[in-house]
Amino acid sequence: MTLRCQLRITDADYDVLHRHLFPGDGDEHGAVLKAGLCRNGDSVRLLVREVALATEGSDYVPGTLGYRALHPSFIHRHITACRDERLVYLAVHNHDTDLSVRFSHIDLASHQRGYPALRDIVRGMPVGALVLGHRSMQADLWMPDGTRLALDEAVVIGSDFTRIYPKPRNSGRKIAESFSRQVQMFGSAGQALLTNCTVGVIGVGGIGSLVAEYLARLGVGNLIVVDPDEIEETNLSRVVGATAVDVQQKRSKVAIASRHLDEACPRPHVEAIKGDIAQAAVAAQLRFCDYLVLAADSMRARLVFNAMVHQYLIPGVQLGAKVSSSTEGHLVDAFSVNRAVRPGEGCLWCNGLIDPTRIAIESKTEEQRKAEAYGTEEANPSVITLNAIAAAHATNDFLFYFLGLRNGSELRYEHYHFVQQSAKRVIPRRDADCRECGRDRSSRFGKGDAIPLPCING
Repeated sequence: MTLRCQLRITDADYDVLHRHLFPGDGDEHGAVLKAGLCRNGDSVRLLVREVALATEGSDYVPGTLGYRALHPSFIHRHITACRDERLVYLAVHNHDTDLSVRFSHIDLASHQRGYPALRDIVRGMPVGALVLGHRSMQADLWMPDGTRLALDEAVVIGSDFTRIYPKPRNSGRKIAESFSRQVQMFGSAGQALLTNCTVGVIGVGGIGSLVAEYLARLGVGNLIVVDPDEIEETNLSRVVGATAVDVQQKRSKVAIASRHLDEACPRPHVEAIKGDIAQAAVAAQLRFCDYLVLAADSMRARLVFNAMVHQYLIPGVQLGAKVSSSTEGHLVDAFSVNRAVRPGEGCLWCNGLIDPTRIAIESKTEEQRKAEAYGTEEANPSVITLNAIAAAHATNDFLFYFLGLRNGSELRYEHYHFVQQSAKRVIPRRDADCRECGRDRSSRFGKGDAIPLPCING
């Protein structure tokens, strides 16, 4: 089995690292990255949680067998912290190259001398090294079992979604004729990126079923659709692909979505999961997505989705549509929302969009809710056209973001109000001490598999 290795880092952290390594003097500089680990089958992800810059002359010093090296005290301070927090230790330096970079023979020899001992210190965690060119990156990752991995790609996540490789690559894939019109917009390389990516759609009801179809028709190669529910007659006006026969036979929403996507656009691989994102086993199957779409109604789903974005450095979006009326029955508002959430930004906790009271109610059994008079409200109004606005904007934003079709812009929540005929774009707030998206040692940011997700049985 050949393992694939990807590194994920926020644009803010990458900018700090890159400026330190390339200050314009053409010389070599050093740092340490502390990264969460996520492993699934033949794939390994390194999730950069912290950048520790090595100070010239004290932390980064002339080497005895090579040009320069990290000072032993600097190494010890950070390798023991990685051991205690179950993080991956990555020593970093730079070469004055551009689109291609690789380790020198001297670099590799130093790894052979030092990394077996470092691996013993971290007690079962990988250790490794990164070397950066101006627009390239390579890794030498030492796994606990002795396997050594090179880097397939690095992904810089923020206002843009930027990919960095050890050397230039050619997609080399033939593009299907059905995508020829959109390839005129973003090219065959862009289409290849869509073909190779994986998007998780959480909830395939009124909004999620539309998003899934849009993504499939764009050519997204791998879709994971998650929903615990079966179709009901009241869903037929909104869930694309659903039929009266499906209601009679009590088919699951994910089965309907899978069938519909196969009929509409048979190229994507669709993994249908009939389950709740609040279940740990279900959430675990989304850890290697490239992007997440939350189109589920529950507050617990928001909680887990938000945690996954920050813990596993997966960008995503939370979608919704709502209709509200006065007590006299007059229509007051009808709106759609599109809330982008990026690792370290747009956190739903920071912006008051996760209600602990509702989470507590949702955690009760059906019998407990009935006994305490919960769940007696009527079902919320829902209209396919409002859902379609949210779905279209979210899918369009994914396309432009994932393929780098727009210059980086400030993250905003988008609200579309149809009674007032207005659109609002809100800059989300960020709390520095947030336990989800902050960088405090107790936060979940970038910790990967080192801590559990906030699932019911996590």
